[in-house]
Amino acid sequence: MKKPSEVVEVEKGKIHIVVELIEYIPNAVVSKTIIKKVTGNVTASSFDAGEELDEKRSPFDTYIQIIDGVAEITVDRKKFKLKLGDGMVIPAHSTHHFNANEQFKMISTVIKSGYED
Repeated sequence: MKKPSEVVEVEKGKIHIVVELIEYIPNAVVSKTIIKKVTGNVTASSFDAGEELDEKRSPFDTYIQIIDGVAEITVDRKKFKLKLGDGMVIPAHSTHHFNANEQFKMISTVIKSGYED
């Protein structure tokens, strides 16, 4: 039996269509874990139009790639508009905020190792 706090990852060794891993849900931001390890994680997220995530700061670099729609992302008070296929690295310790003027889906990858250098 699965514990409530246990993260369900995408099934390993099976082909999937990344944009179909997660659906749009009205008035919601939804996330699905693809891989979660102590050293980092990969997550798919969908944002319905009008949704946003509060500004936050991560101690790690975060790579994001838009897999559907167009996203507005603010990094250290500078706005970026990312469309299908666009990606960027959000630098560690920078403030960032996601805003969905229209629906979008993205993949985010956080690597938590390699900062010892």
